[in-house]
Order: sequence, then structure tokens, then C-alpha cells
Amino acid sequence: MKREALLDAAETVLFEQGTRALTLTAVAEQAGVSKGGLLYHFPTKEALVRAMVARTIDEFDDLVASYIDSYGDGTPDAYTRAYVDATFELLTGDARTHRRWSAITAAAADPEQAAPLNEAMRRWHGRDPAEDTDPCTAMTVRLAVEGLWEVMSHDPGLFDEEQLAALRRRLLGLLDG
Repeated sequence: MKREALLDAAETVLFEQGTRALTLTAVAEQAGVSKGGLLYHFPTKEALVRAMVARTIDEFDDLVASYIDSYGDGTPDAYTRAYVDATFELLTGDARTHRRWSAITAAAADPEQAAPLNEAMRRWHGRDPAEDTDPCTAMTVRLAVEGLWEVMSHDPGLFDEEQLAALRRRLLGLLDG
């Protein structure tokens, strides 16, 4: 079984049953493999969680980069716009997306597991102010999107599609002055 499928199985266990249920045995059962097969790829639960967190961070970074590339050169506040667009794509995505981000939320509870997420947050939010037209507004917009993500991680159905679209427009509009 491939490593990615094992990570998918772990995310399913985490999303459907919660952090206490995330055991190597539960993941192996979800994936339909022996525990030994799982241990070949992930010798500990910590290694499994680290891999879920790393994959999620990498995918978000790639999504932000793809939005920046799609804007072309000279787009004001390109990074913050891409951050908003990527986050809203995740917020309006399928259940698999929510499972993936549940891994990040679960990892944040353990200081050792939170280190990669903390580093990513420093990178995502500790940007050079000179890159933004109005650094304070750009920071406010990125933090607002983080807050929205946090709220929706607890209640994914809180806002409907129309409300989310309005929030996205408003946040991007703040960057326009």
C-alpha cells in the first residue's frame, strides 16, 4: 500500500472518530493493511502525524503558489490574495479537505507535533511588510481568514456558499483600499 493511501486512512480515522481514536491499529484497519504494513512506512504514531501535517502544509503552499502564478506579474498584494483564495478553496472543498486539515488541528495540541505548523505560520504570517501595499491591512486579512478557518473547523456548515462568497469579496476588497 502506498504511503499516501495510509495518510488518507489516518485522516479518515481522525476526522470521523477524533484524536483519541487515532491509533496505528485503527489506521491499519481503515487502510485494510496489517499493522506491520503500516509500521513499515510509519514506525510510530508521531511519525504518522508528522507526515500528515507536512503533507497538508506542502499542499497549502503549493495551492498558494498556483494562485500567485495565475495572477501574473504586478498583482498588488499577490501573496495575501493567493492566501485568501487558497483558504476559501479549502473552506468550500470536499470532506477530504476537511479531513486533511483536521490533522493540522490535532497536531497543534502536541507541542512537538506543532513545530512544523508553527514554522509554517511564521512563514505565512511573518512576511516582509515591504511586499504589501498596506502591510497592516494585509496582515489583518490573513488573520481574518485564519479565524474563519478556525471557526469553520468546528462547524463546517456555519456559513452557506453565498455568505462565504460575500466574506471572500469583502476580504479581498480590503486589499483594494
